[in-house]
Amino acid sequence: MITKDNKDMAQWALDFALRNGCQQSRVKLYNGTSCSFEVRDMQMERLQQASENLLVVNFYVDGRFGSFSTNRLDKRELEQYIPMNIEATRFLAEDKDRTLPDESRYYKGGKPDLQLLDASFDKINPEDKKELALKACAEMYGKDARVVSAASAYGDEREYKYMITSNGFEGESSSSYFSIYANASVKDQSEARPESCWFESSLLYKDLKSVGVGEKALERALSKLGQRKISTGKYEMVVDNLNASQLMSPVMDAIDGVAIQQKNSFLMNRLNEPVMNSLFTLRDEPHKVGAYGARYFDEEGVATQPRKIFDKGVLDTFLIDTYRANKLNMSPTVASTSILTMDLGVKSKEQLVSGIRRGILVTGFNGGNCNAATGDFSYGIEGFFVENGQLTHPVSEMNITGNMIGLWNNLVEVGNDPRGCTSWRIPSLHFEDVDFSGI
Repeated sequence: MITKDNKDMAQWALDFALRNGCQQSRVKLYNGTSCSFEVRDMQMERLQQASENLLVVNFYVDGRFGSFSTNRLDKRELEQYIPMNIEATRFLAEDKDRTLPDESRYYKGGKPDLQLLDASFDKINPEDKKELALKACAEMYGKDARVVSAASAYGDEREYKYMITSNGFEGESSSSYFSIYANASVKDQSEARPESCWFESSLLYKDLKSVGVGEKALERALSKLGQRKISTGKYEMVVDNLNASQLMSPVMDAIDGVAIQQKNSFLMNRLNEPVMNSLFTLRDEPHKVGAYGARYFDEEGVATQPRKIFDKGVLDTFLIDTYRANKLNMSPTVASTSILTMDLGVKSKEQLVSGIRRGILVTGFNGGNCNAATGDFSYGIEGFFVENGQLTHPVSEMNITGNMIGLWNNLVEVGNDPRGCTSWRIPSLHFEDVDFSGI
């Protein structure tokens, strides 16, 4: 954890930087501990444990910006390194848009604990962690003659963060994270070796769903046996909740301040305009207690707040940090999102599929890209062909192509099944008139 001595060290480093030529400064402390057990075919393949302490000092010097980091929290060394790095910063190009946020925007404290840290972290027996990884592997290994390889992993992480700035911010946060991952590879009658994975995660060890992770991975892998292409054409498409974020990622990249400032966004100049289907309402909900991604301040110390990003298809906000706001002469918002949530529908993935006359359930993406400036995309997919609401056979080696704005305007249903173990809580999604290329 971040001790009082370490906090005193951070305050000393901040004051020392100001005394040696900085007009502004920010100091961050990070303390992290992680552990992982990796298993393949019931044999322990890798054990990794790590612990890290890091001090980062940001320098704002004569309209220039520099940064220095070290894991050696020693005053005598810092007394040499900090002035040396301040002088080095003076050789950089001037960029007066690099400033700290206005102090009125900082988180001031006083809100309830977000309950992101498992107090029992140090008490968990390593043998129990290893056993969880082995059990996940045992749910796959030897369960079917077609299994080629069964791999699993247990992982955990605990981190503490502390930050202060020369214009009045002080804040700290702590969190933990636990996960179980499984991957199964199976053999087809042909040379194909389809594989699939599944994972579960939680902030608290007691909440980790460790049973059935391997079974789910194996089930998904076996369901891919006999994959083939279908004819090129326009089809309905349901994307499951494990993969729907793949389609959200280009949208979030397009509203990031970096893309806006570099004029490399297909959503430039579209603020307050209807650009998506009216079913598309996306929010940032940063203050959900006990939820992965929750926080009271962003990486600049700016207070987070619930906000709509898209409201019934209308683009409500860009993600603009202080630097990009200065560059663009715009009002800053927040550097990044915390917990993305969509307004949900009433149907599960299975119910969405049951309403398809002729289409494809997408359960995986295999490469591809999206043009950041135009929104044009091409992605490899795998999944299942659907006729009259029934999965008929697995498909692969097919692409979907189109434009992101066009795709999201073809959204016809939003599912009710977001996964709670990630910070992007995107449910299964149903689109119409999607271009698939196959044979």
